[in-house]
Amino acid sequence: MKTIDNYNFSGKKALIRVDFNVPLDADFKVTDDTRIVAAVPTIKKVLKDGGAVILMSHLGRPKNGSEEKFSLKHIVKKVAEITNHKILFAPDCMGEKTAKMVANLKAGEILLLENLRFYNQETKGDLSFSEKLSTYGDVYVNDAFGTAHRAHASTTIVAQFFPNDKMFGYLIEKEIKSVAKVLNDSKKPVTAIVGGAKVSSKIIIIENLLNKVDNLIIGGGMAYTFIKAQGGKIGSSLVENDFIETAKEILAKAKAKNVALLLPQDSVVANDFNNDAEQQVCATNSIPDGWMGMDIGEKAIQDFSKCILNSKTILWNGPVGVFEMKNFENGTLKIAEAIVAATKKGAFSLVGGGDSVAAINKFNLAEQVSHVSTGGGAMLEYLEGKELPGIMAVMN
Repeated sequence: MKTIDNYNFSGKKALIRVDFNVPLDADFKVTDDTRIVAAVPTIKKVLKDGGAVILMSHLGRPKNGSEEKFSLKHIVKKVAEITNHKILFAPDCMGEKTAKMVANLKAGEILLLENLRFYNQETKGDLSFSEKLSTYGDVYVNDAFGTAHRAHASTTIVAQFFPNDKMFGYLIEKEIKSVAKVLNDSKKPVTAIVGGAKVSSKIIIIENLLNKVDNLIIGGGMAYTFIKAQGGKIGSSLVENDFIETAKEILAKAKAKNVALLLPQDSVVANDFNNDAEQQVCATNSIPDGWMGMDIGEKAIQDFSKCILNSKTILWNGPVGVFEMKNFENGTLKIAEAIVAATKKGAFSLVGGGDSVAAINKFNLAEQVSHVSTGGGAMLEYLEGKELPGIMAVMN
């Protein structure tokens, strides 16, 4: 794997693909700067060597060219604050003015280009658009794991114009090594916690994980499809009836592969999907009609926590309850705390995939696990065993 560690950027202009697709509030203030913070070590390495930095990213999903609400100018102040460095901003990612700003860029300076997706050539992976981007740098660095599963111009196609000078930044390097540690180089016992709403979105991951793990904990809305597959009564809980047979197959495969598959013994149930609904605790396989599972109960917390604490490698993908609601966050919080405790005992813990990242950030525990992935879709596809175009473009 070619990384920036063994490259000297002195006198070089580094074209770095970062993932600054960060959430903004109504006043265009950044509400979660995780992805910006994650890019800092790579940026600092280039500057320390005596190089110049050209940052390129997308923000949101603009439909018709330039859209004010998706302009990267809104994040310039935050990037400057986090990097502790002045940020120059190019009000376009193409054109003569941008080319001139790049040409005048001096060692030690940082230039942020405007949103790449203001051009549909970016998402189409257009060759001539990629070639124009490539003229900005002497070296290409991909440090945007969150977009590595897309064969876009800036994430994949541009790499071919740097046959000998393309590499991964520190963030992608860490992401690749972390997933490899879980899938290929794990210390046993290995436990995967898979949660979230739907079985359908996690089938391939679960089937891939069954070949790698000793324990598979299933929580969240998807657990009720498995409970129903076992003949349990789940009331009004979320269920995918089309995937009952799939759930049965997964249960059978786990048994055949000697993987302990843990489902929640008990659930916190409510008579409506809102924070202030009436609630009670009952066995997950006998939920009364008109009631729905919203969180795992104390018995499930104890079962799951015991399994996690006895693990040496842990993957967490998806919450085990409706953690966004204060009254139904306890199960997800307790799982996060168990992962932190296991990490302190020496386990390697990887948290990845949208909502589990949101959860660990909500509980302010991100610093206490081994690695929190910045790539939602990319992380999921990597766990499914797929080759990511953004990774392969730099590897090959």
